[in-house]
Amino acid sequence: MRSITKEFPGVKALDNVSLQVRADEIHAICGENGAGKSTLMKVLSGVYPYGTYQGDIIFQGSESRFKDIRSSEHAGIVIIHQELALIPELSITENIFLGNEPMKFGAIDWVSAKKRAIELLARVGLRDDPDTAIKNIGVGKQQLVEIAKALNKSVKLLILDEPTAALNENDSQHLLDLIRGLKGRGVSSIMISHKLNEIEQVADSITIIRDGKSIETLDVKADGVNEDRIIRGMVGRTLENRFHERESVIGDVFFEVKNWTVQHPLVAERLVVKNSSFTVRRGEVVGFAGLMGAGRTELAMSIFGRSYGNYISGQIFKDGKEIQVRNVNDAIDHGLAYVSEDRKALGLNLLDDIKRSVVSAKLSKISTASVVDVVKEHHAAEAYRKSLRIKTPTVDDGVNTLSGGNQQKVVLAKWMFTDPDLLILDEPTRGIDVGAKSEIYGIIRDLAAQGKGIIMISSELPELLGVSDRIYTIFEGAITNDIPIDQADPESVMRSMTSAKRKVGQP
Repeated sequence: MRSITKEFPGVKALDNVSLQVRADEIHAICGENGAGKSTLMKVLSGVYPYGTYQGDIIFQGSESRFKDIRSSEHAGIVIIHQELALIPELSITENIFLGNEPMKFGAIDWVSAKKRAIELLARVGLRDDPDTAIKNIGVGKQQLVEIAKALNKSVKLLILDEPTAALNENDSQHLLDLIRGLKGRGVSSIMISHKLNEIEQVADSITIIRDGKSIETLDVKADGVNEDRIIRGMVGRTLENRFHERESVIGDVFFEVKNWTVQHPLVAERLVVKNSSFTVRRGEVVGFAGLMGAGRTELAMSIFGRSYGNYISGQIFKDGKEIQVRNVNDAIDHGLAYVSEDRKALGLNLLDDIKRSVVSAKLSKISTASVVDVVKEHHAAEAYRKSLRIKTPTVDDGVNTLSGGNQQKVVLAKWMFTDPDLLILDEPTRGIDVGAKSEIYGIIRDLAAQGKGIIMISSELPELLGVSDRIYTIFEGAITNDIPIDQADPESVMRSMTSAKRKVGQP
């Protein structure tokens, strides 16, 4: 890609960006949210067709002018977006061949399709029945289906946008091994990821993009690349302490959950939260660690207005008094806030603008006689735009125009606007770059300094160890340990995350 420039109204997303990928290599693209990584890949894959950008694309020695995704796929370039393009109700086979069905005598040849699907699934290491509906397999397996779909299109250059963002450690490693295996079969890959340890592990070369410009390309082995070197290129500076060291001023217990038990919403005999109890002090950041499916999110959502599952038993106390939190309005009225792990599905309305998103959780603050005061709405949103450094020209822009990190800041602003006493953060830094992560850690630090209680759920142990004052571990829906941060290390936390034997209060 030579001198690629792409402009949107009022914004130059790409400014003279160049990228060179060798045959049979894994080429990583790194940069902060909003740097232009995904935009560059949308140019390459024909999402933004020829004529909507300046510059040249040379693929296998010839200039390419893709008019749409189908024409780039025909050339052998396939993109797998962070939001997977699969239809949940259709089977694995139907998704693999969607829009590209094998035909026989004017009808779809499902026998051939299924036989071919089995071959493709074997290549990606997936042993599920090809007739299984997509909604009945996990996200990790769905990623493998996307790659099988790409292999069916005779892919030569595979583009993966945040392929492991929603995967656990085992699924992530399997996917990375598969990408390395494809390299040996003539498939080059371009990989966008914020997980720098994975980039360091699999990439042959790394191109760093900052503020819409290509800064440098690094040869991982020859240049001795490590995480700190990548970060320096991404943010233009060294992040000496990503987790913002702070003097913790922790007050008394003000929030307590006792013997909380919740049933799965569809499977009556399954308990997703089992007799769990925990406390939060003012000014304290309490981490929750657990493997995927351990019940962390289920616990958080059920406490926040019984947003998940069927309540069985348990009590919630605030400032020593029992409170009733039967719905989300009750939760907000009692000073609780919940930043969900899936910002696009649960945290934001992507059809809304930024200002409406910021005030949406507590319209009463900017309303008179039940009518929204648009001046107050704008001022409130503008104040958060400045204080959280949300990168947008105006709060009148749609949230769908923002990068992932800036969308996450809008979700934080929405809940900070409600003036909560307890803020539950569920995977608050998932899918965002190290610079934006550092800013969010700073926000958490500032909120704790104001005397607010913070519950932070994260799948990244270094993050929990770097931010928390105390860590609860969860295994199969039950809290198994309560570890002060000065006694916490990766091994002890992982041990409690993977065993039901240790209980809170036991040595």
